[in-house]
Amino acid sequence: MDKTEELLTRGVANIIPGKEALRKLLESGTPLNVYLGIDPTATLIHLGNAVPLRKLQAFAELGHNVTFLIGDFTALIGDTSDKDMERPILTSEEIEKNFQTYKFQAQKILDFTKIQVRFNSEWLKELRFKEVIRLCQHFSAGDFISRELIKKRLTEGKKVGLHELLYPVMQGYDSFMMDTDIQIGGTDQTFNMQAGRTLIHDLKNKESFVIANAFLTGTDGRKMSKTWGNAIWITDAPNEMYGKVMSLNDDLIIQYFTLGTGVTIEQVQAVEKRLGSGENPMVAKKELALRIVSELHSKDVAATAQKEFETRFQKGHITQADLPTIPLSKLNRVGSILDTLVLSGIAVSYTAAKRLVEQKAVKVNSELVTSPKDQPKHKEGDIIQAGRKAVRIKK
Repeated sequence: MDKTEELLTRGVANIIPGKEALRKLLESGTPLNVYLGIDPTATLIHLGNAVPLRKLQAFAELGHNVTFLIGDFTALIGDTSDKDMERPILTSEEIEKNFQTYKFQAQKILDFTKIQVRFNSEWLKELRFKEVIRLCQHFSAGDFISRELIKKRLTEGKKVGLHELLYPVMQGYDSFMMDTDIQIGGTDQTFNMQAGRTLIHDLKNKESFVIANAFLTGTDGRKMSKTWGNAIWITDAPNEMYGKVMSLNDDLIIQYFTLGTGVTIEQVQAVEKRLGSGENPMVAKKELALRIVSELHSKDVAATAQKEFETRFQKGHITQADLPTIPLSKLNRVGSILDTLVLSGIAVSYTAAKRLVEQKAVKVNSELVTSPKDQPKHKEGDIIQAGRKAVRIKK
């Protein structure tokens, strides 16, 4: 696969206004202005957050003008695109501290010698109220309040702050000020990224593009999230990271190779072909875990993590130290062991969970679960295991 095709397809959920138009622009040979913006509202990066970082680095490797934009000014509002409530307002000191931690982690993916770092307070703090009003005239309040989560909050009688309407306008102004050709972000950012296209079109009479990246599935089968306890963190210790990857369902192997590693598409296709030919998924999953830990730590520590896993798990010596975890609060209302298996990500469905119990593959603290109707009373430190998959309950 050529570089342009990989750029346009790998980990890409959507391209606005269209893939072929962007291909033509890329093949023109003109260096393009590309950026990814982040609000430093959190201090940790998980493997899902790294998907757009990898795309940004790919553009940098091809010689484009790439910017890693820190939304230190927009963070004063907080984006609520994927939230069901207002975000707390951060202080400037909190924003700076978060950014330093974020950048330290992002360096595992990004080569900052090829990528420019900018802060959007550089231009947003200079805007006068008259200019803000003029920017707002390019947008409709109806478009904002029709968004699914905003509509849900309004229907439930929850507050939607007037300042939240300004967030897409501010993000759009970021694109305008950097004369953006391509903006990268998750699909949940599509509305905000479209705001940038609007201002660039209206004020510069220029077409710009949005690349919306696909989401990486978390360890429990849902979108990887900071709040759901299903993330593989870039800061995870090697043994824990390796163990989390090994706990993934087999049907996520190709997705993780594609979105969570830097291996070539040809290598991913080779793994997919092997699996399609009947190879034991455990072989490919061990290669995946080794690759992820190698990229985010080193080859040496990855090899050690693999050896530890083989000793502890494959030979039956399971300890609590390196197991992936699930919060006790998430399991407080389980009705049966089937709920536990599904919520913990050990089973992808209740049918699969029931089959595991019937196959006598499920244990709680090394005690065999004999009935799908068992109603466990979980506590901190419990280990839930089904075959080679296991999780530890934490507070």
